[in-house]
Formats: sequence, structure tokens, C-alpha cells
Amino acid sequence: SAPPFEIFLGVWSESICFILYFREMAEESMFQSLLKILTKASCEMELACKGSMELVTLDTCLLLIAECFRCLRNACVRCARNQDIMRNLGLIEVSVHLIQLLHGLEVEQESLLAALRCNLQFLGNLAAGNGDSQNSIWKCAFPDLFLNCLNHHDEKIITYCCMVLFTCLNSEKVKELLEHKNLNVALAVVKIYRKQLESEWSFLIVTDHLLKCPELVKVMYAKLSNQERITLLELIMAKISERNSMSSDEMAVLLKDAEFLASLFQEKCRDVLTLTSAANTEDEEAIVTIRLLDVLCEMTSNNEQLEHLQTCPGLLETAVDTLRLTHLAGKQTTNIFTATHSMTGEGEISHPAVGLKSHLIRLIGNLCYKNKENQDKVYQLDGIPLILDNCSIDDNHPFVNQWAVYAIRNLTEQNERNQEVIAQMEQQGLADHSILENMGLEIEKRDEKLILKSIRKNPTS
Repeated sequence: SAPPFEIFLGVWSESICFILYFREMAEESMFQSLLKILTKASCEMELACKGSMELVTLDTCLLLIAECFRCLRNACVRCARNQDIMRNLGLIEVSVHLIQLLHGLEVEQESLLAALRCNLQFLGNLAAGNGDSQNSIWKCAFPDLFLNCLNHHDEKIITYCCMVLFTCLNSEKVKELLEHKNLNVALAVVKIYRKQLESEWSFLIVTDHLLKCPELVKVMYAKLSNQERITLLELIMAKISERNSMSSDEMAVLLKDAEFLASLFQEKCRDVLTLTSAANTEDEEAIVTIRLLDVLCEMTSNNEQLEHLQTCPGLLETAVDTLRLTHLAGKQTTNIFTATHSMTGEGEISHPAVGLKSHLIRLIGNLCYKNKENQDKVYQLDGIPLILDNCSIDDNHPFVNQWAVYAIRNLTEQNERNQEVIAQMEQQGLADHSILENMGLEIEKRDEKLILKSIRKNPTS
């Protein structure tokens, strides 16, 4: 008859130190012995799932499972030889089967959590740097094991599951997430990141894998809640910040994401008008739209993405129209879009739309940078007077005057017609002379023609 679990537990606990320091010397027979113990434990767990095991015996069995996986976990760290032996012996299949059995146990025991944690750590170490093991784990574990563990209540189990998922993923496997049931794995990762901002693995899964598949980004976005969409957009912002280290392929993918996000902004831009009411400051649709604008501003700050978005149909028109609507809303009633300037020093204003007009003007300025077609388009939309009307300091929209200066400079660069529009406005008293002066511009009359030119600075001043 098989020795009791207590004997196995004592014998194999002593093996941990041996495996840790001498893993390269470990014999295959040792892994075979561990496999036998775990196979036996699987049979016991099947009985436990049916309620045919006493809690004391169950606890001992769970401790044994945890100790076995601690040995295996330590033995395969950076050791391709042991990884291959374990995989060829069938330890992956036994490991995945045990995780599913343990997940089905309806008991609250620390030993159960330890067994699950050590098992997932084993799979993570087995997969690290070993393509064959990654493929084998994926074949056995996807998607059910990942779905179960990503939705577990224990944070460590979630973290270790994310580690295994990140290690196994590649571009081909990411495409499998597009299928209906499999998509829940991707959605679960975003939800995990939203709940656990310190979760490095969930962050890496999204930024290093999921965002590299534009089709997946679109499908995920449609299924996420508004709060989760905000989280996804924050992760996209984090990815954009890494643009200096992006490959050409990664940049190409990001350009496709840019098109999608621009289309979403155009579709939802009017949602921000709900924020004129104090009762709607928590309107999630509007906050998502604001985050979309933030991402587009950041994307258009990069030359490659800027050139792509400058030709995006309707984006510039949408930005100008939204600026006009918010500016008009601020004049009709007193709200977040009303220009205010106070010296009370009461601190920053807490409102999701703070800075919205600044960002709209920033986006317009970016889209017009060295782009004659877009400069002319803003002229046709009567956007130049609109931007000049936002050149004053506004506590509700910090730096709006600086972004307006930037936009006017981009609109007038090598564009005589736009320069003439501003010159005519100044002559008619529609443009504040001091504002033009702050921009480093002045109006000069030559042969009955008004010229907008840069102010020459005194080199001695």
C-alpha cells in the first residue's frame, strides 16, 4: 500500500534545498517520483471534490501538493534541461488538472491557496524562456485555467496567473483571444489592472501583447464598461510614452489604433456638453471622450502619428466644432466652459472637464503643424477668431492662452491668408493687440495691405 501523505511530506520537504542548489544534478527519477505523488494526489482531490475526504486528510494532501510544486518550481528556474524533462514526463498535464480540481474545492483553507500558488509558480518557471513548454501549457490551460485563476479572489493567484499568461503569449496566441469565449481572458486582464494598479504583469500583458493587435483593441473596447475603457486608454497613453523605443512594426500597429480612437472621438465628442450641468460631473461617457482627446493630443505630438492623423477624415473639423460648442455653452450660462480668472488662491478646480478647451486647441494646433490644407480648413471653418477668443487666462482651462498662441503660430506659418485674417481682426478691434504682442506678432501696414509679422527683439534687452 502507498505510504501515508505525512511520510511523503517529510521526505520531499527535505528535497527542496537539494533541488534549489543542485538542480542541474537532479536525476530524472526524482521528477518521476514527484509525478507519481502528484498523480496520486489528483485521485485524492477527485474524492475531495465529491465530499469523500475528511478536512484533516485534505489539509495534509494540500500541503504535500504545495511542497511538490515548490520542488518542481525551484528545479526548473533557468534550467532548460529540467524544464524539458518535466514537460516530457507529462507534469504540465498533471499540474493543469490539479489546478482545475483545486479550483472546484469549496473549502476555505490556507493550504488550498498555497497549493494553487505554488502550482502556478511552477508553470510560470517552466514556461520562462522555453517555447516548447509555453506551447504545451497554452494547449492544456487555455482558456479555462486562465479564466478561473484570473477571476480568483486571491490576489497572489491572480498575479501568478498573469505571469504565466504573459510568458506564454505571442502574436499568434493573441489572435486566439478574438474568439468569443477567449475574449473574456483579455477583458479579465484589463479589469485586473483597473483593480490592482500595482499589477506589473497585467500592465505588461496589455502593453506588450494586447495593444499590438488593433482588431483585438476594437473588440475589447466594445465589451468594456466606461470605467474600464478609461483604464484601457490610460494604458494606451503609457504605451505611447514608450514611442522612442518602438519598432517600425509597433508604430504601424499604433497608427491603426490612432485611426480607431479618432473615429471614437468624432462619434462621441458632443458627450462633453453634458458636463455643463453640475449634476452630470460624473458622466462616464463624457469622461471617456475627454480621455480620448488626451490620447489624440499625445499621439499628435509625435511626427509619425501626427502625419497620419493630419489626414484623418473629419478629425480637425470635429475638434473645431467641439471647441465652438463648448465655448458657446460657456457664454450662454455659467459652467465649467465659462472663462474665469480669479486671484483667490483657492487651489485647483476639481472637475473632469478642466483643461478641455486647452486640449482641443492643442489638437487643432498639432493638426495644422506645417500642413497648409489643414490651415486652410480652419480658416474655412471660421476657427481663427474662435481660437483668438480663447487667448485669455482661464482658471477652468489652464494654459489655454499658451496653446492658443501655439495654434495661431501653426495656423499662420507660411500662410498669408490666415495672417491677413488676424491682421484685419486687429484693425477692426476684434483681436486684442496685447494678445498679438504676447504671441510675438505685430501688424504692419504696407501699401494699403496689412501684414502680420514677428516682432524683432532688441538684442541688448
